[in-house]
Amino acid sequence: MKRFVVALFAVLIMATPALAEKTKVSFWHAMGGDRITLIKEMCDDFNKAHPDIEVTPEYKGSYRDTLNASILAFKQGKAPNIVHIFEVGSQLGVDAGIFMPFEDTIKPGDDAKLDDFVDGVANYYRIGGKFYSVPFNSSNPVLYYNKTLFKKAGLDPENPPKTFNEVIAASEKLKASGAAPYGITWPLHCWFVEQWMGNQGALLANNENGRAARATDILLDSEPMLKIMTWWKKMYDDKLFVYSGKVEDWDGANNLFISGQAAMLITSTSDITFMQKAAEENHFELGTGFLPVADGSENFGTIVGGASLWMTKGHSDKANDATKNFLLWFTNTANEVRWHKGTGYFPVRKSAVTELEKENWFEKNPAYAAAFKQLMATKPVRSTQGAMLGMFPELRNIVTDAVQSILNGADIKATMKDADARADKALERYNRSVK
Repeated sequence: MKRFVVALFAVLIMATPALAEKTKVSFWHAMGGDRITLIKEMCDDFNKAHPDIEVTPEYKGSYRDTLNASILAFKQGKAPNIVHIFEVGSQLGVDAGIFMPFEDTIKPGDDAKLDDFVDGVANYYRIGGKFYSVPFNSSNPVLYYNKTLFKKAGLDPENPPKTFNEVIAASEKLKASGAAPYGITWPLHCWFVEQWMGNQGALLANNENGRAARATDILLDSEPMLKIMTWWKKMYDDKLFVYSGKVEDWDGANNLFISGQAAMLITSTSDITFMQKAAEENHFELGTGFLPVADGSENFGTIVGGASLWMTKGHSDKANDATKNFLLWFTNTANEVRWHKGTGYFPVRKSAVTELEKENWFEKNPAYAAAFKQLMATKPVRSTQGAMLGMFPELRNIVTDAVQSILNGADIKATMKDADARADKALERYNRSVK
């Protein structure tokens, strides 16, 4: 009997197929805070539904840190399958030579729905008519304002300022009434300068913002740019604008607004979920509005911010198929709704917008509506499509250096002329490196 049992056990082992080895997909991203948890939850859900694939997300720090780490890992033969790259890293992503155009991986029968991406998002991420990456977390800057303080200052809480001069007037009234020590805050970041150029219809670089051909000239000393800097400096000198004193200090600006030091804040729509909770906890009513535009200018809208997901080269066909399937699932309609509700980043698929409208989401949550309405109202011109510049991260440093100098008393025209020269040299140096 004992021999029979042993023999039967051996037969069963031989007859049982070996468990298939899972296809591993590594996903490097730049989403910190609570978003780390949400991304992990989404990846876990994918893994449960696809037992033959294992996606492992890993937070790699800032957008710049994530991109730099990925390029280094590729050179070492250890590249992740997916890299999360900020929008201004798109030209660098194309030039790096380590990524494959996502659209080239799509096969007949794949449920890609590339025409389902919201027009403003597709307008940014289509490069030469092709999606090199998958749009994921998209945002634009909106005006947040404290309706409670607006009422205290005698301002209309349903009518936030829409132009530069209206921001000045509202800030003066808020300060004079004692409602708030300062009118407005935003982080010292080049992103806002880019947006104010775009919504004036002004280009940041020649050759149609580097979209018609590779850019060869940066336009930092143009009249639209000087208009931005002049307004910003006046706001600072008159103590209507306040910031933490640090560069790219998003949390510092948020804290100034939440604490009531400033009654208005310009920052990313991705903070809407956080801001709604903060308003409830601090007992004030939150309002949102469009990004104010320079006076005398048509408002062309905003440039898509945020980031997209890129596939690296050098992996097996099996791994590439698994990666593609994950990316299509990760950015499908249901997950875009989930991501929007959990973060405030606006949905990048038209079908996700339709689902949200069916449940009256925007009516029930009006703070989320401004960013999306602003996106839908944006005109598809070169200025709002955003510039394609391989040295964009360096350009941002040049601009923030210039802003700091101007706020500290430097001449605006001379400072921006010098910044323009520095940017042109950086662009020339970059272009030589990729020839």
